[in-house]
Amino acid sequence: MKNKIKIGIIICDRYCNCAGGKCFRAMKDREGAFSIYSENDELELVGYTTCGGCPGGNIEYAPEEIKKNGVDVIHLATGFVVGYPPCPYITHYKNFIKDKFGVDVVNGTHPIPEKYFKTHSTLGTWNSSEWKKLIEPTLVDGKTRLAYD
Repeated sequence: MKNKIKIGIIICDRYCNCAGGKCFRAMKDREGAFSIYSENDELELVGYTTCGGCPGGNIEYAPEEIKKNGVDVIHLATGFVVGYPPCPYITHYKNFIKDKFGVDVVNGTHPIPEKYFKTHSTLGTWNSSEWKKLIEPTLVDGKTRLAYD
C-alpha cells in the first residue's frame, strides 16, 4: 500500500503565467526536490499558486487554503532560487508557513536548469553557505540540468 502525500506548490509571482510543466514532471519522475519521496509514496497535488508578488502577500493566505485540502508538504518552487535576483524572502516564507500553519516546507521543485546554473555560477549568486543550502534540494548532475533547460 502506498503512502499518500499531499503536495502544495507555491511559485514566484514573476512566473505567474507558468503552466507548471517542469514542476509536475519533476514530481512525477521524483527529480530535484521531489527526490526525497520514494516510489512507494503516492504524490497528489492539492494546491498550486503564486506568492502574490514581493513581498509575498499571498504567503499569508494561500497556505491556509491549501491546508484545507489536506496538504502535507508545501514546496516553494525552483523559480524562487533561479530567478534574478533570487527571492530575498524565501527563508522568511519557509519559516512563516511552518510556524503559522504547521506545514512542512521544502525549498524547490524541479532541478535547476543548466542555463540558470551557468548564469548564477558565473555571477557567484549562490556562493554563500545560506544559498548553497537553499539550492541543495534542486542541485543535480549536468545531464539532468540540461534535460530541464
